[in-house]
Amino acid sequence: MSESMQTGQTGAAQSRPELIEVAETVARDKGIEREEVLEAMEQAIQKAGRSKYGHEHDIRATIDRQTGEISLVRYVEVVESADDIENETTQIDLEAAKKRDSNAEPGDFLVDALPPIDFGRIAAQTAKQVIVQRVRDAERSRQYEEYKDRTGEIVNGLVKRIEYGNVIVDLGRAEALLRRDETIPREHFNTGDRVRSYIVDVREETRGPQIFLSRTHPQFMAKLFAQEVPEIYDGIIEIKAVARDSGSRAKIAVISNDSSIDPVGPCIGMRGSRVQAVVGELQGEKIDIIQWSPDPAAFIVNALAPAEVAKVVLDEETNRIEVVVPDEQLSLAIGRRGQNVRLASQLSGWDIDILTEAEESERRTEEFKVRSQMFVDTLDVDDVIAHLLVTEGFSTVEEVAFVPVEDIVDIEGFDEEVSEELRERARAYLAQQEEELTQRRKDLNVSDDLAEVEGVTPSLLVALGENGIKTRDDLADLATDELLEFAPAGSLTENTANEIIMAARAHWFEEEDAKKAEAAEEAEETAEDAKDAKDADASGSDTEEKTEESSDGGEKPESG
Repeated sequence: MSESMQTGQTGAAQSRPELIEVAETVARDKGIEREEVLEAMEQAIQKAGRSKYGHEHDIRATIDRQTGEISLVRYVEVVESADDIENETTQIDLEAAKKRDSNAEPGDFLVDALPPIDFGRIAAQTAKQVIVQRVRDAERSRQYEEYKDRTGEIVNGLVKRIEYGNVIVDLGRAEALLRRDETIPREHFNTGDRVRSYIVDVREETRGPQIFLSRTHPQFMAKLFAQEVPEIYDGIIEIKAVARDSGSRAKIAVISNDSSIDPVGPCIGMRGSRVQAVVGELQGEKIDIIQWSPDPAAFIVNALAPAEVAKVVLDEETNRIEVVVPDEQLSLAIGRRGQNVRLASQLSGWDIDILTEAEESERRTEEFKVRSQMFVDTLDVDDVIAHLLVTEGFSTVEEVAFVPVEDIVDIEGFDEEVSEELRERARAYLAQQEEELTQRRKDLNVSDDLAEVEGVTPSLLVALGENGIKTRDDLADLATDELLEFAPAGSLTENTANEIIMAARAHWFEEEDAKKAEAAEEAEETAEDAKDAKDADASGSDTEEKTEESSDGGEKPESG
């Protein structure tokens, strides 16, 4: 498209240097570019011009960036012919355009200068609203761009006002919201107070960018330590985990990347100066600084400080750990309202069960009795043999049935003959149990395809049948928590239940893949048939052309 051409009479220019000064002042106060303010002014003048001369006209306003001179012009587009005109107000055919400018070509614009506008009260108000809105939009855009990548930082601000317990914080170039539930309990702010907070989130919304702050977030404390402890800022000491009960107590786990530096000491500081600076900011929150360890047992023992731990037992499948403490240490380990053990659990990511030595001893005795009686009942042995099996760590009949015979022979007082007899009795018991469960499963009309799903045991089949789950599709439709609810107590973990359900659903994906493969094969055959037909048509056409050529070009035989 060629350049626009100036035609018509030029209106008297309005030199307005004060416009440039206003634009610079607004830009400086709002923290936005001068160009954005001038563009807003141009848009306002343009809108006023259209109000005066008609909204259907293509009227444009420009402000000279040096002198502040305002020019108002009307654009008319040149088109090839009268038939191409879609809007008579903004378009003109080439023939008419040639009368006004002999050099006019299709695609050019004829530009008519308009006289300056004398802003009336309404026009001035409209222009002001346009400018204010554009400046506000530019300011919001600048704020979002400035803060969108600062999530996770600590910022300082002044309390501007308080609305229903929520604190509006002036950050200097933006406002942020510190909600009541993100403030430390019993913390009180007044207008003008200085507040330090953690940026949790920055969102771009229709009403402008929303910056959300927090003083209860665990990472707020971690960032405060990074500011107070140079070794953390430099990366020599690393914060591995943080757990907080805001305003009351917190635990922070640290590790040193330099073996010669103790991670806990630098965080405490000389006479506790560094940790006290953080405690003061957090309104007296007590902070336990703990050395992190890759060994879960050692780490949890550290996390439960100041309580002493006698023994720990880990169950990695369920992510639980059993902690045994001396009787007099129980209340210290649990903490007020369970605070100590709850924070230790959050810090480590493990579920922690705390027992006293007396409770643990009592429970072990009960477990010993129950397991011994189980062996007496299932293997038809006396108490002595049952006790020996339990003492050596056997807990199920399956272990007795399928461990190598040498493991049983190693038990004091057992010879090879006794060991073989115990294995045979265990296997016979399991076979009888499986037969009874299989019959029970058939009585419940549980299908064979459900029994073939990997991971499903006979006892689980019976439990499923009793709960109305009788086909593979019935099992595939279950959620994990439903399967755990139906299964015999303690027989499945969440991971195992997930695996069983996915195995039950496997045939769905196989059927879907088979359908896709069949559809692809049919599409391929259709394409080949179409290609063959096309080749056949082409071959037939060639033959016809050759026949015609032969009949036209050949000489007729002479008559005899």
